Amino acid sequence: MPAILAPDIVLDRVADGLHRVAHGPVNLYLAHDDTSVGLVDAGLPATYPVVEEALRLLGFRLADVTAVLVTHGHFDHLGFARRLQREHDVPVLVHPDDGHLAAHPYGYRPHRNRFAFAATHPGGWRHLAAMTRLGALTVRPPLRTEPLVAGVVADFPGRPEVLPTPGHTDGHVVLHFPAADAVVTGDALVTLDPYTGLRGPRVVATGATNDPGTAVASLERIAATGARVVLPGHGEPWYDGASAAADRAAVAGAA
Repeated sequence: MPAILAPDIVLDRVADGLHRVAHGPVNLYLAHDDTSVGLVDAGLPATYPVVEEALRLLGFRLADVTAVLVTHGHFDHLGFARRLQREHDVPVLVHPDDGHLAAHPYGYRPHRNRFAFAATHPGGWRHLAAMTRLGALTVRPPLRTEPLVAGVVADFPGRPEVLPTPGHTDGHVVLHFPAADAVVTGDALVTLDPYTGLRGPRVVATGATNDPGTAVASLERIAATGARVVLPGHGEPWYDGASAAADRAAVAGAA
């Protein structure tokens, strides 16, 4: 059963060696074995103490975190990475094609102007407001990043395969954990689009995605993992298989 740590905070075991921390509309994941733990993404600034408590419940400390693997360089996936580096010297890895974005997490130009898009899609307002309360406007870039190389198995708890899935950003990657039969999809495939409020498997709206056509094409790589569990950056986990999730996302397209 999920642990409800607060009305807007959930910690749940989503696969072997993987726990989700959901804080408002933003997810990050704890990958762990008996002796080590790593983070996939770093949420928003206010999530730092939430992760500290989640780690404590799992028998770890922030000082035990071996690395943060970043699916892409947007602000809501880098949130507290800088603080974790400053206080615990934790490496932060991002694909080189998102290196500039990670250094300038607000400096991206999506397919449609994100402010105009948000203004005309009231379904997303409460989610964007929640993200703002969690520090979405105050994210500072990591002190430094290291390359997260696509096409390799990462030296990280659970030994995930790093798979390129460009479109949402140029350097977006997903992480396939074969032993857990799970794939962490970041924003390449979500089950809640915080920009529209729409639910169900989909790619993120054009107000936050660089190249919607490429994003839809990248769904094929997610489907090819054959993973049973899909773990998105926003929304609930999907337990009916990556192929079905990718098919639905392709039909939904980008709003």
